[in-house]
Amino acid sequence: MAFSLGALKTLRQQVIREMQELYLEDSRPWVVGYSGGKDSTAVVQFVFEALAELPQNALHKPVYVLSSDTLVETPVIVQFIDHNLSLMLRAAESRRLPIIPHKVAPQLHDSFWVLMIGKGYPTPRQKFRWCTDRLKIAPTNRFIRERISEYGEVVMVLGVRSLESSSRRQVLERHKVSGKILRRHSVLTNAYVYSPIEHFSTNDVWAYLLQYPSPWGGSNEDLYQLYKDSNAGECPLVVDKNSPSCGNSRFGCWVCTVVSEDKSLRGLIESGRTEFQPMADYRDWLLKIRDNEEYRQSKRMNGSVYYVGQGDTRRRGLGPFTLQARQEMLRRLLQVQKMVRVSLISDEELKLIRRIWIEHGDWSDTLPRILQEAYGKEIEWPYDERPFFSSSELAMLDTICLEEGFPPELMRKLYAVELDYYGTKNRHGIFKTLERIMRQEWISVDVM
Repeated sequence: MAFSLGALKTLRQQVIREMQELYLEDSRPWVVGYSGGKDSTAVVQFVFEALAELPQNALHKPVYVLSSDTLVETPVIVQFIDHNLSLMLRAAESRRLPIIPHKVAPQLHDSFWVLMIGKGYPTPRQKFRWCTDRLKIAPTNRFIRERISEYGEVVMVLGVRSLESSSRRQVLERHKVSGKILRRHSVLTNAYVYSPIEHFSTNDVWAYLLQYPSPWGGSNEDLYQLYKDSNAGECPLVVDKNSPSCGNSRFGCWVCTVVSEDKSLRGLIESGRTEFQPMADYRDWLLKIRDNEEYRQSKRMNGSVYYVGQGDTRRRGLGPFTLQARQEMLRRLLQVQKMVRVSLISDEELKLIRRIWIEHGDWSDTLPRILQEAYGKEIEWPYDERPFFSSSELAMLDTICLEEGFPPELMRKLYAVELDYYGTKNRHGIFKTLERIMRQEWISVDVM
């Protein structure tokens, strides 16, 4: 990599000096985005170097190194990031630097598996990227708002570069305050953005990382190896909807279906990590079934029926994944988890999915059986003591509903409400819940 060491030294000194002046300027804490990729690594490294050169009594405010785990990150990347966060904490403590590594993750009810396998959300696509809000933006912004509540204002230090793309450059310019280093955040009030490597080229970033060792003892050579022979970029800390999909990145979600071809796993597999092939196959299968009517309900989650197109091209829109599709998704995911020997879904997620399925009419409580089939052993989970129907009773109930012209799905939803309030002394709210369900559009699609 051809690069002038003299020019690199000057560039490094300029960034460190600017960073020190900004740090000493006020009492606003910093939140430094760290995704594990080259750009965010360079920024965190600059922060370590800048603070290390300041006198101890000048280190007057905290600097949070914030990493966002979507819980569906590529396992090797998760290990790499966790290892570096641990090293950062140790180095900061030994040098008495006010640097605090912190990791955020989506809340349980917003996790990818709970929303897709539990509730039936269709896999994300470019025009319906529900994953970005729930897995990336919400956890990060929740942490930042907590710091704003505590300190009044915060400065976010991000590894965004205007040379990455024209769209990124336009976003940076749009929020720029004339004559100031900081930009206003596009969404968060009292949050400001500082981009110390905004004008760096890719060569600038790599030259800096490979010429100056990691101050926390990490390996920039290992990082370079992750990028080797790949044109993929990194997934930055996502704090607004202007951020592009991370599906073409080695540092994105392994299950991303926003893009037609995923590079987050493909590059690792082609580099020899063939143990991840089952995960890539599972992701491709999710993409394949997304628009298959056999796997999707005919109504939206609110019970309404909608149509797309006009005239002869008018067709029924697709709703959430059916319960049967979700059950198949879980079976396949557990098989993949068993093959790769890496935890892909947590027990907490499985327990919440089980509860959601029951609320959606899975009265035979199939999830424990699916787990038992996958692992060949009983799952030591407490069974719900509330009454369930047997499979023969369920079939009989469905038959009676159809004979009487009453939607079986509606019957199951109404009964699920009763189950939810079963045995409780205070049944306040049950009538409002029942009314909400009855107001949904339960007209048969065939009639329409």
